[in-house]
Amino acid sequence: MRTTLLMIGVVVVLAIIAILVATIGQNVAPPTTQTRTGSTQTAQTQTSQPQQKAPASYSVIIATGGTGGVYYYYGGVVAGMLKNFTNIDATSIQTAASIDNLLLIRDKSDPTKGIYYCATVLPDSAYLAYTGQDSRFKDRRAPIAIMWAMYPNYLHIVTRSDTGIKTVYDLKGKRVSTGAPGSGTEVEALLLLQVLGIDPAKDFSKWERLGAAESANALKDGAIDAYFWSGGLPTSSIVELAAALKQRGGIVLVEVPDDAINAFTQKFPGLATKGVIPKNVYGTDKDVQTLSFWNMFVCHKDMPDELAYQITKTVFEHLDILQKSVAAAKDTTLKNALLYYGGTIPYHPGALRYYKEVGALK
Repeated sequence: MRTTLLMIGVVVVLAIIAILVATIGQNVAPPTTQTRTGSTQTAQTQTSQPQQKAPASYSVIIATGGTGGVYYYYGGVVAGMLKNFTNIDATSIQTAASIDNLLLIRDKSDPTKGIYYCATVLPDSAYLAYTGQDSRFKDRRAPIAIMWAMYPNYLHIVTRSDTGIKTVYDLKGKRVSTGAPGSGTEVEALLLLQVLGIDPAKDFSKWERLGAAESANALKDGAIDAYFWSGGLPTSSIVELAAALKQRGGIVLVEVPDDAINAFTQKFPGLATKGVIPKNVYGTDKDVQTLSFWNMFVCHKDMPDELAYQITKTVFEHLDILQKSVAAAKDTTLKNALLYYGGTIPYHPGALRYYKEVGALK
């Protein structure tokens, strides 16, 4: 009997030990978690990853431009910065650029759901949409506020050395292209001509509305005497035109004199500034004064101040990323950010809070 009880006791003890070993083994063995590729990883590997961010309260959609354009890359990098350094759910989308972007801000932002559109836009398009002078915004104006000025487009007025055109006033009686219909170039050209009292339909001997490449070819072939183009430096079609006309005297960039610039900025405050196209850009004889139109980064005016503050703060605290990714962004700086301050379109209070915080705005 004692032997039987002893054997039973041994069995029980062994069973308990087995259970303990099994339990300890379960506690020590690394649990597995499913990765996005379907493989497994240990708990140690899992805890070495960054902690998940808290759920975002807002969704920010950045409307940009066509694939391959500066807007497309600029907006994409900004969206990536917001996703990496904040809890903001940010994405960028390809669009038809300025006017399309302004319509998206107006029609697709939904504050009740925390959805806000931001965009890269030309200042002239923003001005016309904000003031209702563009027909698509006549009854419902664009509800925008500026976050920062991005980088400049320069108004080029290109002619040949044999036309005798020296300043914008010399365009009267000439054959001139003002840019493709509905383009930013055409808007800027017509605004300037309006300020100067020049009516293309009456004062040009021939009025063309051609794009950059078509205008360059027409000037080279002698079909026109001058053309307008708004773009960054350098613009490839003008570089090619300068090379093609080099043996025939080259190209001349027409100056916009001080009185014309002053009249323009007084009539359209906050829309443009004085700019200079250096002579080495296209091989011209001298630096040429003109109007520069700084592209804007804008958002819906009703975006919460804290959200606008976080967007602005994130971009300017990580400018090195933006500037290394997008060449034109070298001009996105705290110094340039407030170029439109005091103009027709207001800055967002959340953005201004950041500028005051860092001393960029007194």
